[in-house]
Amino acid sequence: MKSIPIPTTQDYSEQAHGAALICLKNEESEASQFPLGTRKLDWHRHHRGQVFCIENGLMHVRTQEGTWILPPFRAGWIPPGELHQISVVGALQGWTVLLLPEVCAALPQQASVLSVNEVMRAIVKRATSWQPDADLTPEQHNLMRVLLDELQQAPLRSFHLPMPQTARLITLAEGLLQSPGKPPHLGELAEQTYMSTRTLSRLFRAETGLSIGLWSQQANLLHAVERLALGHSVAQVADDLGYATASNFIAMFKRHFGETPGKYMQAQELPQRSLQLTPVKQ
Repeated sequence: MKSIPIPTTQDYSEQAHGAALICLKNEESEASQFPLGTRKLDWHRHHRGQVFCIENGLMHVRTQEGTWILPPFRAGWIPPGELHQISVVGALQGWTVLLLPEVCAALPQQASVLSVNEVMRAIVKRATSWQPDADLTPEQHNLMRVLLDELQQAPLRSFHLPMPQTARLITLAEGLLQSPGKPPHLGELAEQTYMSTRTLSRLFRAETGLSIGLWSQQANLLHAVERLALGHSVAQVADDLGYATASNFIAMFKRHFGETPGKYMQAQELPQRSLQLTPVKQ
């Protein structure tokens, strides 16, 4: 996956003046403010709050609090100043709304995924024609208020994998993320973090709300959705994640998402589809 720097020319995400709302079309182009395709935007933050949506492909967003997936036709929300990292997988079209901090007070205080309705899409479509360097007209300001109201009331949708907060556990979690399909061995992980197995288990659950086993399982499902979005077959993904058979992987996927991988990924093209992950109890 290609890693690129954040554009430094005409960076409207850092613009502290002008329109309170700036709406930009996103596309697979190096000249785009937020280029799509398949690539990775390294850790960064913006002065403005950021609402973004893709119409195909997948986005993987990570903050210091955790990591989550943004499928098509959902809106990702990043509050002003929130440190984050974005990986784009096969997305060719989308949009971004940039908001001055003073108009973001009623929106969520943490990064999240929001449902997108027809009203939001209609306002965004019109707002992409507004001049980003000019103050809003009274009509435009009224439409911005409607969009903010819709965002405030939008149902939260989340495939969220919480990250631990202490250095040793962050390193452990990042290692698990980079080794999908490798079953976590509690004894080995305890040695790596210089803790007893009991202490490691207690601290990891306290910081993430999940056991290491369940956390790893959900991380693997996140990886599976990304691979499926890239066009990999169910059999390939199942093998990569260490399942004995594709049937075992399909059963686990269906237990979490309520559908087989094939039906689930097809359904992501429908604008009103929600994305939720329900942990399986251990």
